[in-house]
Amino acid sequence: MEEKQTSKIFGIRAIIEAIHAGSSIDKVFLQKDVSGTLINELKQLIKNNNITSSIVPVEKLDRMSRNNNHQGAAALIAPISFYDLDSLITKTLEKKETPLFILLDQISDVRNFGAIIRTAECTGAHGVIIPKSGNAPVNGETVKTSAGAAFNVPICKVDHIKDAIFMLQAADIQIVCATEKTEDTIYDVDLKQPTALVMGSEDRGINPSILKLANAKAKLPLLGRIGSLNVSVACGAFLYEAVRQRSNL
Repeated sequence: MEEKQTSKIFGIRAIIEAIHAGSSIDKVFLQKDVSGTLINELKQLIKNNNITSSIVPVEKLDRMSRNNNHQGAAALIAPISFYDLDSLITKTLEKKETPLFILLDQISDVRNFGAIIRTAECTGAHGVIIPKSGNAPVNGETVKTSAGAAFNVPICKVDHIKDAIFMLQAADIQIVCATEKTEDTIYDVDLKQPTALVMGSEDRGINPSILKLANAKAKLPLLGRIGSLNVSVACGAFLYEAVRQRSNL
């Protein structure tokens, strides 16, 4: 994948054209109380393409644009190119390797996201799958925290995590959810078979509707007084247990 720098684009028309051109847009910022035909067209495109957006005061856009004419809208373009999940699954299976994917159910912290990508690269994971909306953006801070691993690990954006799960299960890849709502620990689950690990958001964990689709659920044993681990740390423990099992260690 070719490295690209995080960039910003300004102006309603420019952002509309970028969306039509298929640019990997992380987030759109819209000025509060701006109206008109063009802004309505942009809002509809944002909705149709599941692009993350937020309404902000004009002062924020002024700071972002550094006196450029933002016309009430700005957008961040992702510094990487995203992969198509169906194609990635096919390519992984063609390699005759045992698939190992990570699905993130709305991880909101950029540093956690970057750390997960870094560990995914170190453990040989075949891809990280995120929803188009609700997840931390793939921006310069993500790339920095990942120590550049974001350029080496395929990242897929999907409309809904459930769609990704159905696609993975259709390819005989088991879905293992990391959750405290189970009696099984990660050491009880067979990770030698094709696997996709699901990690939940920092505050809510995995959505109950996603938990229902799991082939297996697993938790990490916690021996101290604190009831949970940081999600990036927990993901690392899960990934290295997969490495241990697959290496017969």
